[in-house]
Amino acid sequence: MTQTVAPLTDREFVQFQRFIHEVAGISLSEAKKPLVSGRLAKRLQHLQFNSYGSYFQLITSGTAPEETQIAIDLLTTNETYFFREARHFEHLRSLLKERKPGGAPFRVWSAACSTGEEPYSIAMMLADLLPPQEWEVLASDVSARVLETARRGHYPMTRAAHVPPEYLRRFCMRGIDVEEGTLLVSRVLRECVEFAQINLNAARLPTLGKFEVVFLRNVLIYFDGETKRRVVQQVLDFLRPGGYLYIGHSESLHDMGLPVRGVAPAIYRKE
Repeated sequence: MTQTVAPLTDREFVQFQRFIHEVAGISLSEAKKPLVSGRLAKRLQHLQFNSYGSYFQLITSGTAPEETQIAIDLLTTNETYFFREARHFEHLRSLLKERKPGGAPFRVWSAACSTGEEPYSIAMMLADLLPPQEWEVLASDVSARVLETARRGHYPMTRAAHVPPEYLRRFCMRGIDVEEGTLLVSRVLRECVEFAQINLNAARLPTLGKFEVVFLRNVLIYFDGETKRRVVQQVLDFLRPGGYLYIGHSESLHDMGLPVRGVAPAIYRKE
């Protein structure tokens, strides 16, 4: 028998707002109340809870860390596609074409990689323009669920509308029969991308080394001002002087007092 779940109250919504802000730095507006209710409803039914308050007590009790991670995954908005925001990839291509052969690997960090389309787009371009030993891609996200999808590299073909046809032929396999309408990123390319679960809102990030380019796109919009500045400052610590930071076109680092200079829309160079 299916448990009847009481509607999400304003008080319960505030609890979840505080929870996801404290854990991941994400600020949920009042307009997100239906999203919270809808995304968590199946978990309440699965666990046979009749209220969101009971579920909140579980995920904050410290006794069910796996369920806490599931809640974080569900409350993290993930929406992306291959070669999103083409100007960033045009800029990246220009950097790669200017690069002299040899030297240390050209390292790129996709710092909020979601389901993986962004880092695989980066890897396709790097594999096209540089020898295998001369580039590295690190992809990270706070959500374990989306990282599982990213590692598989299996997507609806609709996500690939902006992939150059040559890249589709070289780096992807089209699904047939029951997999028709999907694509699988080639195993060789999948093995070239390192995935890691990293919470950008953590007080201290793991040791990652230095990068020439960091993609930090379409995640800052979910942070309040103070959290945004702290997250960007921590990310910049891993960017080489003269390296480039790409953010979403609806985002800005204006008046943050950070050691960067805008060089194009949503593209910043570290001073």
